[in-house]
Amino acid sequence: MTSSEERLREARELAELLVRVAEESKAVFARTAGEIGLPAHLARAVASLDGPMPMRELADRLACDRSNITGIADQLEQRGLAERTPGRDRRVKLLQLTPAGRRLRADIADRVSNSALVLQRLDDAQRAQLRPLLQALLGEQRT
Repeated sequence: MTSSEERLREARELAELLVRVAEESKAVFARTAGEIGLPAHLARAVASLDGPMPMRELADRLACDRSNITGIADQLEQRGLAERTPGRDRRVKLLQLTPAGRRLRADIADRVSNSALVLQRLDDAQRAQLRPLLQALLGEQRT
């Protein structure tokens, strides 16, 4: 086997492992969200709202198209979990959790801390090693 073929096999194996970890992590979070009666995309939005936030920033955090955030915000408002408020620049709408949304966010945090794959299967030292490796893969050299 040539060096190029070996590197291709290695790249494929590592990519497959990363995808499997991501898929399992998403499935665990989806089950957690289901336990509280929310679809995973709404639970992710609630978990991401740690204060009043421009809707475009929420889209960035959720890695989704900005056009999808209006629908997510509508669904959160319909459930009484979030509300839109004007920002300093009235053209920018902020999304913030209601008291019910903040209680739900705390519940999500408790449940995730007890079920998240990375928190359950890796110890503190392993997570400390994993973070810079993942950041390097994403081209984010942070400390």
